[in-house]
Amino acid sequence: MKNLFKIFALLMIVLFPVNAQFVFDPQKMDSIRKSTNEDYRLMLQMLGIDSTRPGPSGNPKDHNAANTNESKAATYTSLPDPLILNDGRKVKDAETWWKKRRPEIVEYFDREIYGRVPKNVPGVSWEIVKTKEDTIGNIPVVVKELLGHVDNSSFPSITVDIQLTLTIPADTKGPVPIAMEFGFILPPGFKLPEPPPGVPKDPNWQQLVLEKGWGYAILVPTSYQSDNGAGLTKGIIGLVNKGEHRKPDDWGALRAWAWGASRALDYFETDKSVNAKQVIIEGLSRYGKAAIVTMAYDQRFAIAFVGSSGAGGVKILRRNYGEQVENLASSSEYHWFAGNFIKYAGPLKSNDLPVDAHELAALCAPRPIFISSGSFEVEGGWVDAKGMFLGGAYASPIYELLGKKGLGTYDFPPIETALTNGEIAFRQHKGGHTTGPNWPEFLKWADKYLE
Repeated sequence: MKNLFKIFALLMIVLFPVNAQFVFDPQKMDSIRKSTNEDYRLMLQMLGIDSTRPGPSGNPKDHNAANTNESKAATYTSLPDPLILNDGRKVKDAETWWKKRRPEIVEYFDREIYGRVPKNVPGVSWEIVKTKEDTIGNIPVVVKELLGHVDNSSFPSITVDIQLTLTIPADTKGPVPIAMEFGFILPPGFKLPEPPPGVPKDPNWQQLVLEKGWGYAILVPTSYQSDNGAGLTKGIIGLVNKGEHRKPDDWGALRAWAWGASRALDYFETDKSVNAKQVIIEGLSRYGKAAIVTMAYDQRFAIAFVGSSGAGGVKILRRNYGEQVENLASSSEYHWFAGNFIKYAGPLKSNDLPVDAHELAALCAPRPIFISSGSFEVEGGWVDAKGMFLGGAYASPIYELLGKKGLGTYDFPPIETALTNGEIAFRQHKGGHTTGPNWPEFLKWADKYLE
């Protein structure tokens, strides 16, 4: 029963990230699949690749199931060192990090993994579509529904609007911190099913945030960039490319979703009810990947709450456990990344990557990041809790170079042990594919930075 609930929750995230249309249309799905495969084949041709290696299965009963045996996990002998410059010299001070080493790492991620944001991305104008009063728990709130209209004058056939909802305590006396989640908005009357016996029920994180006197926001990433390869000629990526296919180093959906979060932060800087210097970015699963990418690339965000991001997020990509590079580079997930990333599923391998996830976490330094995971028993091993922990642990030297504390250990902690003494935090809860059980611990930790 637990596994059925886990599968249902994952399907909700994968299939229904858009605001209100929970409609399964086989004809539309088939069209998306065909367009995705066509785009994927075109990218392979650009890269000069005939085929890619298949990734392991997420079903532990399959003959090609992903490894979840820790004794077989480490097939790499070393990781790229974030403290070694390309010319071999060691980074010994903050100035060298900011002026030389950090830009080198960013260039690798831009070119090989997440793609480059074009210089000609059009501007966004924000409209408050609706303002209403409501009550959440016993807390009166003001809710603003917003649309960020992207200037499409250069290519009018593609329209892009960013969907954002902002909720603020009604009795606030000044600008408040905001927890912004990459998410989706359920249609009226729709409720997620209750978890089965033995699986903890998630707390209402929105109410927990409001009880602190903070506000929260829901950003719908698929409102401005679809979560499939067919959408790469549409949305913000398609608008900039005027409906044409990507080049190998163009941005993928993760960078596009992060771009939208930055535009939401632009709006917050104009809203007098929001403390734009105290904005948290949070996401789960693929949106956990988007959260850490957002934090790495936009230094205005104060804190990241990274939920079960797995491979492509803070999990060490070289680690042979759970989801692998070959899965990410397949036709079902390649759209999250630059086309160049596909090379590492054929002819190159994960050990050929010039950077790894710990360096993505290091780009967030010195700002705080909280890495969250569910249990192996309920969430499964696909996202690789230990691999995500190591992504934070191996980023710690950069935090320490900049005068902050890292995780403080390289030993994977027992479940529900909160490592929260530094600017990198980690906790694995006993629940499933959710950040829910970690929200109370996260908020207690975040208090140190948002007083």
